[in-house]
Amino acid sequence: MIGQESEMALRHPLRVALLDLLADAGSVTANEAARRLGESSGACSFHLRQLERYGYVEPVAGAHGRARPWRLRAPTPPRPGADLGPLARELEDEGYHRWLARRATAPERWQRDEAFSEVLHLTPAELTTVADEIRAVLAPYARRRAPRGSAPVGVVARVFPLLPEADA
Repeated sequence: MIGQESEMALRHPLRVALLDLLADAGSVTANEAARRLGESSGACSFHLRQLERYGYVEPVAGAHGRARPWRLRAPTPPRPGADLGPLARELEDEGYHRWLARRATAPERWQRDEAFSEVLHLTPAELTTVADEIRAVLAPYARRRAPRGSAPVGVVARVFPLLPEADA
């Protein structure tokens, strides 16, 4: 089970991106990560050390110095926001339907919602980019302490290919 402090370590979008990169690549140096993620090597190095501190990554054995590759520690703890399957989707839908049913009884300042959807034409790489950009927009709000006058707000983003009907 992830402790609260350890879970907070994963609320930074670059740390999540580094974990995803390591899951795909096996191992990378801070310089390689920086090049592939479009970040500075210093930022990647810092966040890799933070991930090491919380037990998510480790240096590859025998490597030293600036060109030190990193890898995921096994077993990899689950990441917050990792796919939780149909149950998570049902809970999201249930919360939204409860909101719709009780919206008129909410305080006036909370009777608004910002539901929207778009159909986009994206490449697989662009789909990933859009999802990463949404996470980056939400990250500062997820990391902060709840400000005075705030309330929990559900934010659900689903970025997925629209597949044709089975018999089409």
